[in-house]
Amino acid sequence: MLNRPLILTGFMGAGKSSVGRLLASKLACPFIDLDAEVVARAGRSINAIFAEDGEAAFRILESACLEHTLSRGGVVVATGGGAVIAEANRVLMRASGVVINLTASLERITERLAGAADRPLYAGDDPVKRVKTLLEGREQFYGDADIRIDTDGKSVEDVAAEILGYLRGLAA
Repeated sequence: MLNRPLILTGFMGAGKSSVGRLLASKLACPFIDLDAEVVARAGRSINAIFAEDGEAAFRILESACLEHTLSRGGVVVATGGGAVIAEANRVLMRASGVVINLTASLERITERLAGAADRPLYAGDDPVKRVKTLLEGREQFYGDADIRIDTDGKSVEDVAAEILGYLRGLAA
């Protein structure tokens, strides 16, 4: 059983939700998708929040949901790709639990996001260029993690096993 939150960070399409669900199952603890928490609290989709209130309003709501979620203790949390942007969020994550950053190549991310209509920051004329720009801008924040795992060429099971091995090392 997990006694502190296990926090998965990374860009959209890096595998946070898929890996998080499997980890929660293996650790017999709740899985929380932070984007789903934001949607539930706002009563509308992320696309609607972005369109009606803007990204800044979304980030404020995201931070509030993160704080509430991390206060729950032994949970596995898949954060939104931009949750790491706010310094206060990074400080809170580091103080609250184990931060694991999942990475993926630009090619893999664009493959995984192809056709995604529910990702407002992926929308637009040149989504690949947008992803590249966002990745470069967030890299310094993604690096603020206890461990980073490249998910390219690995199954969800492989990534989860790598994380579980890391956690066993912490417990030893």
